[in-house]
Amino acid sequence: MTTVAAPGTPTTTAATLRRLYFARFAFAITWALVMFTTAGHLGPLAVTLLVLYPLADVAAAVVDARASRATRSAPLLYANIAVSLLTAVGLAVAAASGIPAVLRVWGAWAVVAGLVQLMVGVTRRRLGGQWPMIVSGGISALAGGSFIAGAAADDPTLTNAIGYAIPGAVFFLISALRLGRTARSN
Repeated sequence: MTTVAAPGTPTTTAATLRRLYFARFAFAITWALVMFTTAGHLGPLAVTLLVLYPLADVAAAVVDARASRATRSAPLLYANIAVSLLTAVGLAVAAASGIPAVLRVWGAWAVVAGLVQLMVGVTRRRLGGQWPMIVSGGISALAGGSFIAGAAADDPTLTNAIGYAIPGAVFFLISALRLGRTARSN
């Protein structure tokens, strides 16, 4: 006889997060590879990719919030949705002003989203697989400061955004793998 865990239990939440983290890993790696081809200038493809990244974060946070409705992390995820939506709009507007403006918006988002990710990971630490998310959130917050500082460089570039996505992808992969044990338990 197979038992099915009730919605909102640690088992179902872990299974949902595991699938979500695998999807976020695949998206971030693909995004970084495509972004690499256009990071030298702020053309239409680069702007589209830059706006798409926080929008993907919105979609992921919506899935995450639905899986986490009954937890303390849900309000943080709703805050992340709002911040990422504002960031997507901000990036589209900043693109008209050039790479330094884009880096400032991207950096502010990385700081705030990183702190939210860190706090969500802390609230979920008993679920398992969250230490990579906690570390990733802290790194994101620090990286955000470097994007803001990099905007003042003589020749600012978007390649740092690629360097931001790849470690994040790796942390999502590690967390997804670590959540496997929780997702399989009943």
